This record gives sequence, structure tokens and C-alpha cells, in this order.
Amino acid sequence: MATKLSETPARSEAGNERLDRQVRIPGWKQEALSQARVGVVGDDPWLAGLVAAAAAALGINRLTVTAPELDPRLASAARGLNPGLELSFFPGFFSHTLLEDLLRGCQIIIDLGHHALATKILLTLAHRDGLPLVRGYDFEEDGVAGIRLFTYQKGREWREVLSMVPHRQLPSRYRGDPVLALVAAGLVLEETKKLLLGEKVTAELVSYTRGCVNGAGSEAFPPHSSPLSPSGGEEEKDKPFPFLHPGTEDHGGPLHRFTHHLNAKDRKLTTQNPIALVGAGALGNFVALGLAALGFSRVTVIDPDLVEITNLNRQILFWDALGRPKAHALAKKIEAWFGMTPESKIEYVTRTTDLSAYAVIFDCTDNFASRIVLSETCQKNGQVLISGGTGVAAGQVVVYNPDEAGPTPAQLLGLYDLVDRTAATVSQRERASCAYAPEPAVIMTNQIIGGLMVDAFRRLLAGEAAPNLFYDARGEKML
Repeated sequence: MATKLSETPARSEAGNERLDRQVRIPGWKQEALSQARVGVVGDDPWLAGLVAAAAAALGINRLTVTAPELDPRLASAARGLNPGLELSFFPGFFSHTLLEDLLRGCQIIIDLGHHALATKILLTLAHRDGLPLVRGYDFEEDGVAGIRLFTYQKGREWREVLSMVPHRQLPSRYRGDPVLALVAAGLVLEETKKLLLGEKVTAELVSYTRGCVNGAGSEAFPPHSSPLSPSGGEEEKDKPFPFLHPGTEDHGGPLHRFTHHLNAKDRKLTTQNPIALVGAGALGNFVALGLAALGFSRVTVIDPDLVEITNLNRQILFWDALGRPKAHALAKKIEAWFGMTPESKIEYVTRTTDLSAYAVIFDCTDNFASRIVLSETCQKNGQVLISGGTGVAAGQVVVYNPDEAGPTPAQLLGLYDLVDRTAATVSQRERASCAYAPEPAVIMTNQIIGGLMVDAFRRLLAGEAAPNLFYDARGEKML
């Protein structure tokens, strides 16, 4: 039986202040999003929940979701972000052609599943009825983990489509990688947006892969770390990593013992080192989600600004925090959802800010001056810096590892050519700054880059190189 999570009629939100930043994008058609019905089929409650919450934030008002579970925290976020949301949830596996009727009336089908039976049924349905099918998921197999995405439309080669069929044939409970799921959800939603707005979908199969961080020689993370235990996460709060999938072993001993030398000062980077998250906006929301889902508890969120209604099309943790400081709101939401207690500071980061206590700094800021300051600070102090930047359709992750001779993010990205070095100071601008700088912004790029930033950190912890990554939604391969 379907669970109706909202009975509020769908409505056009093209003029809604909440969506102001995306309707500023040239050629944007909010009506096409708000009036569409999208079907989502999955088997991982976290991935399905991420897609539902992000779609709601984007202003897609009618969702039909079939999955064994839907993460209740993300379902609450979806309802809070979009009061006009009609979310019909059918609990169970999509495992028979009779279930095709659940998707009747959907203009697009999203397949997030990890078993072949559902994918084959959905591909047949899409081919027969001429429906576009966005197929995206995270995976771990044969020592490799990553993400795959392919958008099927009638006429595309079947050989490419069949490469997306999972090895597992029959449905079973699945808890995927919570960080790779962030990236997969963003890629899936970007393709869905393209279809609804009449844009060209990505030409090739999109793939992001790396070695499994829980493989030989690394005890950093267990396979299929899960951000949700069957009881909602309560029973596992006191464990070193509180959201391990039940039955998963901590390979090699307690996770907090894992260390890896990274710099000449012999300061060890470990899962227990203090982390500074500078910037609590859209990028900060997704980086915080990824870190919390993996169990990182020693995080300090730093941001001077307040939550505004125009943030809610992409900052999915703030629907109930309008007018509150972003740093506090983000820390409190992570505490409520994951049982952790991150610290928060309502302040700007300037050249005089003391960040020496942190082994790792995540740069989620939205201005060049702050990025220059963080680059110079980490270079001076020998700290790891993971810097993310986003635009409407592109973004990048740049990693500074002081143990290597590479450039800082400011140097690599040429920020000194854009901001006079001597003038690279962080201005004490008015609060509610977004209201005074209304630039276009959407959720998908922030999901993707935020997830890749956390995954870059995890690769460093596991002793892998963390390459700089560049994303272009309009590119042939996107990543």
C-alpha cells in the first residue's frame, strides 16, 4: 500500500522565493519541473532518500518512490523543503512486471537499484512505452568502488544500456556507500533536470572509480558503511563509527587506530583528527552529511551567515532554520540526525584566524579571497586542504597535500589572477549576504562536489593519491 507523505496539491513554484536562485538561470523552466511526475525505484534507503530530498529542493513536486525503505530523515527534509510535494511511497522491492502500474503517469523513471531483476523490468518498460530511464548507482566489486550513470532514451544503443545491469540478479537488503551515494544522487538529478527542460543528456556512460578503501592494507572503513541502522541509528551511537551496517566487521581492529603519515612534520592524519569545515552553505551541507555518515565526529563548522529562504533550493538541512546562524544550524542538524556533537563558530576566516588545531580543512567557501586565505594558511601550517568550488553546471575538487610538492588550490586555479594578492582579505560583509549577491545556483553541482570532497579525504586516509577532479554537467563524460 502506498504511503502518502504529503496531501498538499502540487503547484507551480516558478515565482516562489525559495527557488529564486535557480529560476535566474537562462532558459530555466520551473513549470516543467513542478508539473512533472517522476518515478524512483531503488533498494538503498539512503540513496533513494537523497534523490527524493534533492528533487524536492529542486521543485519537483510529484514523486513516486518504490524501495524497501526510505530514510526517514531525508523524507522529512523533502517535506520540509517543498510544502507542495506529493510523495507517494510504496515500500517493497520492484520485482515483478505487475508493479509497472505504480509508475503509470510518470514522465521519467529513475533506477537506483543494485539487482538485475528490477533493472531489466524497467528497461523493458522504458523501451516499450518510450520513456526515458536514468540509471545511476554506486557499486563495489572486484576491488573497485565507484559510480555509474547512463540515461536511456529510445534509440540509444542497447549494448551501452546492458553494461549497467547489476551482477546481482535477485533483490536483497542493500546498504551502499553513503558518500558515493551523494555523488550518484547529484548526477541522477542533473540528468533528470536535463530531460525535463529539454536539454541534451550526457552522451556517454558516466563513471567514477577508485580502489576499495577497505581493501588490503587499509582498515579505515568497513564495506557498505551505512548511515542508518534498522532502528534509525539509535542503537549504534556509542560505537567508534556509529552507523556500520549490522553484521559488518571492523577489519583489522578499531577504526580509530588507523593512521597514515602525510607530511614532513610527522603529524599523523587519522580518523580522529580535528576537522574544520569552513562554509556551511550548500557545499558545507553535503560535506557535513558525508563526514557524519562515515562517523567523523570531531568537526568544527565555521560560517558567519544566517539561513535565508533562497538557500533552500540547495541547502537541504536548513528547512526549519530560517534566520538562524548557518554554522549552528548545521551542527545541530548533524547532532539530531547522527548523534554527534560537532562544534560551530559564527565567524569569518581571515588571515588572523587560528586554524592550527585542525589537521584537515574543508574549504566550502563561496569567494576567491577566502580560498586564497585558506590555501596560504594550510601551506604555512602543513595542513591538508580539500577545496571545492561550484557553479551552475560545473565544479572542481582540488586537494593540497603538504607531503607533496604540488600547488595550493589558489595557485592551481589561478585565483591570484582574479584577486589582487595584497587585497585578498575577507570582507566583513553584511549578514544575509546572499540577498545582496543573487547569483544563480542549483543543488546538483553541490551534491556531486561535496561528495567527491569527502571521498578525496577518505582516499588520503586509505593511503591512496587523491587526484584533483573536475565536473562539467555539459561535458561528454561529466567527470
